[in-house]
Amino acid sequence: MKILVINAGSSSLKYQLIDMENESVLAKGNCDRIGIDGIFSYSSEIKGKFEKNIELPNHTIAAKLVIDTLTHGEYAVLNGVEEIGAVGHRIVQGGDYFKQAVLVDDDVIFRIEDYQTLAPLHAIPNAAGIRACREVMPDKKQVVVFDTAFHQTMPKHAYMYALPIEYYDKYKIRRYGFHGTSHKYVSQRAADFIGKPVEDLKMVTLHLGNGSSLCAIENGKCIDTSMGLTPLEGPMMGTRCGSIDPAAVAVILDKEKITGDELSNIMNKKSGMLAISGVSSDFRDVSAAADAGNKYAQLALDMFAYQCKKILAGYIAALGGVDMIVFTAGVGENVSRIREAICKNLDYMGIKIDLEKNGQRGRDADISAPDAKVKTLIIATNEELMIARETLNLI
Repeated sequence: MKILVINAGSSSLKYQLIDMENESVLAKGNCDRIGIDGIFSYSSEIKGKFEKNIELPNHTIAAKLVIDTLTHGEYAVLNGVEEIGAVGHRIVQGGDYFKQAVLVDDDVIFRIEDYQTLAPLHAIPNAAGIRACREVMPDKKQVVVFDTAFHQTMPKHAYMYALPIEYYDKYKIRRYGFHGTSHKYVSQRAADFIGKPVEDLKMVTLHLGNGSSLCAIENGKCIDTSMGLTPLEGPMMGTRCGSIDPAAVAVILDKEKITGDELSNIMNKKSGMLAISGVSSDFRDVSAAADAGNKYAQLALDMFAYQCKKILAGYIAALGGVDMIVFTAGVGENVSRIREAICKNLDYMGIKIDLEKNGQRGRDADISAPDAKVKTLIIATNEELMIARETLNLI
């Protein structure tokens, strides 16, 4: 069966067509700048790749363009739309209602849109992507896979905030966690990599990128994660401040005379690595600046690694020990200095990496030192494949 995976944003619609017979990617790309001017990109090992400017007034037009390109013309990898077995959608926020992937119906779409207050940047665009695909492919089964679903196994003492209970009862203010699809994929892949059932392992997965989160996983289930009500909580990130004293919000609002929305924009888009380094939100740029002697770039790297180390150690305590830690995503997979800094001086916890092995990139690897008691792995994440697998399993 061939499954089309869709990840819809406010002005984008990323797609990936996967043949589930061998889990190979037939084609992938992005409809970008939807509602602005429009850029369409396409890539296939079979047919090649291209990018073009094209008017994309809405998500429905974008979805039609994707289907047309996949089924007609020189870049077609399908003989017709009938070869698509189902569509799997990445949805950021599923609240505490959706605990697993579900088939789309009108009620599901309504509930996703109703989470706009919890996911203001994602809920409506996610729903727009579903509506677009239903309009273009009305006879296809549509499945939604939630970033938050994997974290629904957290115990209440892990996800509740110490606020008046009425805020949870009325507004569902609690920790939800994100990157769940990635954490689930890499935990399963890591278990396969060392040849043990995921149900027999304790691990901490570190999804480190422009957005970063850590997850404590016991017997294949999440028991805690670092992102909270929104993706802002946890370690500092590319442009996000991460966890800070909540009172700082009140002080800044009072002193700067700005609105809550303005401060939210600052904390989400103008903070983190960008704010401290003064260079960039990209870890490659910050690393280069640090190597050139920029002390603020080095400070940003030190802060990030230190914050991740604290969360990692806390999760090992919560798990009562750990069998492995797993690095993934753009920074986790590719920035050796960050992995080294996080693992430094954790020998007493059984964590010790081989610096030569740590220097590699581009493939799954065991970078543990020979005398380490805890496995340390690099595993490339694949959220699209996880979504396709869950879609196939459900239908």
